[in-house]
Amino acid sequence: MRQTQGWGVLAIVFAAVVWGTTGTAATFAPGVSAAAIGAAAMGVGGILQALMAGGGIIRARAALWEQRGLLVIGALAVAIYPLAFYGSMRLAGVTIGTVITIGSAPLLSVVIEYVMDGARLTLRWSAGALVGLIGMGLICVAETASHGGVIGGEQVPLGVALGLLGGFTYALYSWSARRMMLAGTRPTVAMGATFGLGGMLLMPVLFVTGGPFLASWENAAVGLYMALVPMFLGYIAFGYGLARVQASMATVITLLEPVVAAVLAVLIVGERLPPLGWIGVALVVGCLVIITAPGSLRGWFRLRAGRGLT
Repeated sequence: MRQTQGWGVLAIVFAAVVWGTTGTAATFAPGVSAAAIGAAAMGVGGILQALMAGGGIIRARAALWEQRGLLVIGALAVAIYPLAFYGSMRLAGVTIGTVITIGSAPLLSVVIEYVMDGARLTLRWSAGALVGLIGMGLICVAETASHGGVIGGEQVPLGVALGLLGGFTYALYSWSARRMMLAGTRPTVAMGATFGLGGMLLMPVLFVTGGPFLASWENAAVGLYMALVPMFLGYIAFGYGLARVQASMATVITLLEPVVAAVLAVLIVGERLPPLGWIGVALVVGCLVIITAPGSLRGWFRLRAGRGLT
């Protein structure tokens, strides 16, 4: 069981790393709107997932119909998430938008599990999440200080609000997909159906806003990369991991994403991360160690009455 969880953790770490590249990739297509990037990335990537799982989806159509409530909730969350996430990065900056979106997801995931599943947290998870969130906060403060205290001016509050919406929808589709898996739906089918339907909902947005992708090969390459690597391969890995760990655990592990985003911003985009930011990076790594390392501490979660966290 622990070995299975370990592979799940590794899969989610891979997903977090490739997701962390999206903000840097988007800077190579500055003429493409946040809505177009989000719709291309999650829309096309989601439809590709559905096509890959097409046979399983057809065979599981009766079960998916019984789970249609969860499927619709997840699909709507998938459609809203990229628009909020990329909008947040455009308005508040890549690092701030990523920090708010991914940093808020673990807490919002716990709220969802508490309301829907009657879940509670272990002290170990709480400590790990707290360390990770402090690290995200330090990265955010350091990035703001490196820009003279102003990133985006008056647009920052709206960017933060969109980041919170992104964090909520991210936590929501993680929860709904895992509930479908726990009910017996295969991970590839649950993720393919959820992201495929969500991707279809994003197609009108792409048709309206996606013209700039055709303006240059560089813009087109950015769109293809976002759809194929972070959103297609990344979410295949995420679905594999989500079938093996709790949704709230998965969202904590993906706190690695803004760390990758900050490092790439320094190495590729040319942004400068002050020492305080690197302390934040170290805390996020510490968060991952706390919640994933084996040892004499109790396991990540216990099941109560066959479900939830204790």
